[in-house]
Amino acid sequence: MIEQIELSEIDLRYESYRLRSKVEEQALINSVLNHGIREPLEGVAPVDGPKILLNGFKRVRCAKKLNIGIVPWYSLGQDEAVGILELLRRSTTKSLTILEQARLIDELQGVHAMGTADIALLLEKSKAWVSVRSGIMVDMSECVKAAIFNGRFPAYAYLYILRPFIRINAVTKKEVNTFVTVVSGMHLSIREIRTLAHGYFKGSDELRKQIEVGNIPWCLKQLKETTKPETGCIGDEQRMLTDLEQALRKMQRICVKSYDNRLTSGAFLAQANLLTKELLDHITPFEQSMRALYDRSRQTPGNLLST
Repeated sequence: MIEQIELSEIDLRYESYRLRSKVEEQALINSVLNHGIREPLEGVAPVDGPKILLNGFKRVRCAKKLNIGIVPWYSLGQDEAVGILELLRRSTTKSLTILEQARLIDELQGVHAMGTADIALLLEKSKAWVSVRSGIMVDMSECVKAAIFNGRFPAYAYLYILRPFIRINAVTKKEVNTFVTVVSGMHLSIREIRTLAHGYFKGSDELRKQIEVGNIPWCLKQLKETTKPETGCIGDEQRMLTDLEQALRKMQRICVKSYDNRLTSGAFLAQANLLTKELLDHITPFEQSMRALYDRSRQTPGNLLST
């Protein structure tokens, strides 16, 4: 049952367990401004304490920015562990990322003393599914967690670029911490991070020093012709990954720039109208193709998301 509650009643202790995205929040704040908060916040309501939020932190931040004091709420029960399990159980539809799943599973194991077998049974997943996610948190230091969950370092870059270096090349946590600290918040593309990681962990001492002092443009220029991407993909696959990376960056930029009130000239609006109409005509087939690729890639045996 959905109820209306005061925003000030909510405990946000799990906010750092969910990934932030400025682009998504900018789009959401415009939606909330025009339509209000459509989906209720979700959490648990202990008998002897405040309501604890588990899902809906972006909506909360938007509500605070817009001075909205009353929000819709849906309770997942009274017990924290039960609420977390319910959220994880529905994560395929609620779009929890693998890192968010890992963070919540780490909470169940560390705070609520639940074992891998118990979690797997209750989530109807394999023990390997749970172990993969708990292993991610074991490898990750606090400073790396903070950089990723605050949105300053891409989760994809950590999972598919840095973790292989850690496992294959025996890179230390200290080295990973230094690299993540240096490049966080610099708005680098996945390709640029991959190139820098290759140079930092496998390149010369001089190159490593230049990266550590933040001389990123120079390092990228030096590495451009010498570093080959280590994705394990053949030509067409690598080109497709590059296209996806570029599409993601362009989409994020367009989402923000679309609300720029400075874009008002008649020439701009006339051309933008033609282009946006054509883009809108392609949205449905584009979304269908992306969902098909997403679903197919989730089933890949070598993928971290396999069950």
